[in-house]
Amino acid sequence: MGREAGVTTDALVIGGGPAGFAAAEVLVAAGKSVLLAEAKPSVGRKFLMAGKSGLNLTKEEAGFGAAYGTDWLVPMLKAFGPADVRAWAEGLGQPTFVGSTGRVFPRAMKASPLLRAWMGRLSRVEVRTRWRWCGWEDRAALFDTPEGMQRVKPGVTILALGGASWSRLGSDGAWAELLAAVGIEVAPFRPANMGFEVTWSPHMTPHFGSPVKGARLKAGAVQCRGEFVISERGLEGGGIYEVSAAMRDGAPLLIDLLPDLRVEYVAAQLAKGGKESIGNRLRKRLGVSPVARALVMEFGRPLPVGAGLATLLKALPIRHNGPRPLDEAISVAGGVTRAAVDDGLMLRARPGVFVAGEMLDWEAPTGGYLLTACLATGHWAGQHALQYLG
Repeated sequence: MGREAGVTTDALVIGGGPAGFAAAEVLVAAGKSVLLAEAKPSVGRKFLMAGKSGLNLTKEEAGFGAAYGTDWLVPMLKAFGPADVRAWAEGLGQPTFVGSTGRVFPRAMKASPLLRAWMGRLSRVEVRTRWRWCGWEDRAALFDTPEGMQRVKPGVTILALGGASWSRLGSDGAWAELLAAVGIEVAPFRPANMGFEVTWSPHMTPHFGSPVKGARLKAGAVQCRGEFVISERGLEGGGIYEVSAAMRDGAPLLIDLLPDLRVEYVAAQLAKGGKESIGNRLRKRLGVSPVARALVMEFGRPLPVGAGLATLLKALPIRHNGPRPLDEAISVAGGVTRAAVDDGLMLRARPGVFVAGEMLDWEAPTGGYLLTACLATGHWAGQHALQYLG
C-alpha cells in the first residue's frame, strides 16, 4: 500500500455503517473493486448498539414515506422500501416478523447475527479500520491511519459518515467542516429523537426510572399514544421521541393522562370523592398511577377544582429546559442539504462523490424509519455511483 503513489480502487466508501454497507453491496455485486474506510477499530458500531434493545428494521404501514415530512426520499424508498428491507434481511438468513404496531424485527432480535452475515456477503470489500478521513488533495482522498497518511484515488466515492450523535460509536459530525470548507452546503445539526431536560422538585426522586404508560402526548400538530420514562435528567422514551421534533422547534408539550376517558366522565368521577384527598380521588376513582399522580402535582399545582382539574388531567402542560445534548440524541436533523446534491445524491460541487445515510438533511421518528432510510439512500447512492463509473 504505497504512500507515494496512493491506493487506487473503483469505489471508495467512507463510513462503516448501514448506508455505507448498502452502497458497497451494490458496487461489489456489479464486480467493482471497493475499499471501505472506517475511523473506528471496527465497523457497524451504532448498528450493533441499536440492536441491543431489539433491532427494529422497518415498519409495515400505509403511507410509510409520510413519516419523513419531505418528498425528497420518496423515489429512494420506492426503490428500496420496507418490503425490500425484509427481503434483504431474510436473504442474509435472518427471518423477520411483524409486531402488533407494524414494526418489523429479525426473529433473533439482535443486530450481531445480521451484521456477521452481511459482512460475509461483503467479503470481497477491502475494509480498512482506524482510517480517519481528512479531506481531499486534488482527486485523492486523504486518511490519517496507524501507518501514517494514506492517499486513495477512487473512480467514485460514497460518503456515509453518519450524523453528529453518539460520537463514541463513530458519528461525530466532524466531516461537516471538511465539506463546508470546499463550498458544500451543510445545514446545522439539531438533535432528533432525544430526551428533554427537566429540573425536578425533590418529591419526584422516588419516581426516577418509572414509566408513564398509556398516555397521549401532543406537541403542536403532532400527537401520539405511547410510553415515556421519568429519569433523573428529565423525560425520555418512545412517546417523547415521537413528539420531540415539534418540542425542539418550540411547541409546548401537553399530556393526556386519561386518553380513553371523556373529560365529562373524569369530572363526574372527581365530584364523587366527597372529603377524599385529591390523590385518593385520582387513585380510587380514575386509577391514575403513582407516577402520573406525581406529574400532576409537579406541573399542575396549585391544583384547580371541579371541571378544571378534569381538564388538567386531559391536557397537563409539561415544563422543560429543552433537549438533551446533541451527542445523546438517537439521530440528528441537519447535514448535507438537498440543494447540494443531484437526484442521484452526487455532490454538485464534486462530481463522482455521493452522499448517503444520516449525513443527508432529513429526519424521521424511531420505529424502523431511520434504518430503512439509511439502507435506501445507501442503495440509491451505490446504484448512481455505478452508473457514473459507466
